[in-house]
Amino acid sequence: MNLPDRTELRLQWTRQALADPEALLVRASNDASFRSYWRAQSAGRAWIVMDAPPDKEDIRPWLDVAQRLAHAGLHVPDIQAADPQRGFVLMEDLGDRTLLPELNGTNVDRLYGEAMDALLAMQQNADTVGLPEYDEARLVAEMELMPEWFLKRHLGFTPECEQWDVIESAFRALVTSAQAQPQVFVHRDYHSRNLLVTDEHSPGVIDFQDAVRGPVTYDLVSLLRDCYIEWPNERVEHWAGEYREKLAAAGVAVPDAKTFQRAFDLMGLQRHIKVLGIFCRLWYRDGKAGYLQDLPLVWKYTREVGLRHPETAELVALIETAIGDRNITLPVGAPSGANPFFAEGQAKSFAPEGAPTGNCGEA
Repeated sequence: MNLPDRTELRLQWTRQALADPEALLVRASNDASFRSYWRAQSAGRAWIVMDAPPDKEDIRPWLDVAQRLAHAGLHVPDIQAADPQRGFVLMEDLGDRTLLPELNGTNVDRLYGEAMDALLAMQQNADTVGLPEYDEARLVAEMELMPEWFLKRHLGFTPECEQWDVIESAFRALVTSAQAQPQVFVHRDYHSRNLLVTDEHSPGVIDFQDAVRGPVTYDLVSLLRDCYIEWPNERVEHWAGEYREKLAAAGVAVPDAKTFQRAFDLMGLQRHIKVLGIFCRLWYRDGKAGYLQDLPLVWKYTREVGLRHPETAELVALIETAIGDRNITLPVGAPSGANPFFAEGQAKSFAPEGAPTGNCGEA
């Protein structure tokens, strides 16, 4: 007897969960993982089906974190049905108005204000018991993706022994800074494509399955130095300072403004160093072409912020040497001219005119 393929199994499961034998599915979106999302209409209401093949991904962490965030008062999708053995979830449809296309210079203070209010509620109220720790091993393993996939695989650059010393010294400084911060609930991908503008209780929060307990500035810098949209640094630092004041008012033991800003900068460096590696791995290992086009803004953040701090300036110089005059959006062996296969989007930028821009996605 032939077993149903994944498409047929997904549709059968959805119809059973909705008690609607006529329900149909249309693709809603993909992400950088093996998950896919599908929209169903039934009895006048829209639903989302998440499909995570169990041999590729375990949906139980997603279900656990969804419950934690719902209990903390965050607007996450309400779950109608879940089947961890087969890798399906039927949930509320929060719509498709992601924050990114909504943002502009006029409304950003309001929309980021809502996002930071939600972040504060998450950090204050979400249960962290039993979550993985964002410990030294995890922080370093993430950053090691950069030399492996960005330097070696993408740029064809293998560091010499003394250059490894530079890399390791910078990594140690970033880990030390992260571990010195208050440790809270961390979403790990809190940015404009994982926040939804909703009619009530905005923003909706999605893609939270990789949550950990970690540094208080991690999600803040993910939001404010978002790989998909760029704002003037003065504005970013102002928002970060406002959030520091919110934390202090909530009773969190935050340092003085200068120390907090340094921690914010170094946390962003840890994240962006990691992402340089992840985006290259997504192409060379997983065949996801668009992520190479997302590299320039990540590198811009890494370079500009890294040069401000003596602990990381040598690392930036090393990466600059490896890049040379290379167009980092093109894969190994591609001609130097534009390749439309890899040009899948353009980031918004509200940085000063003349500032170089790029775009960046999240893995």
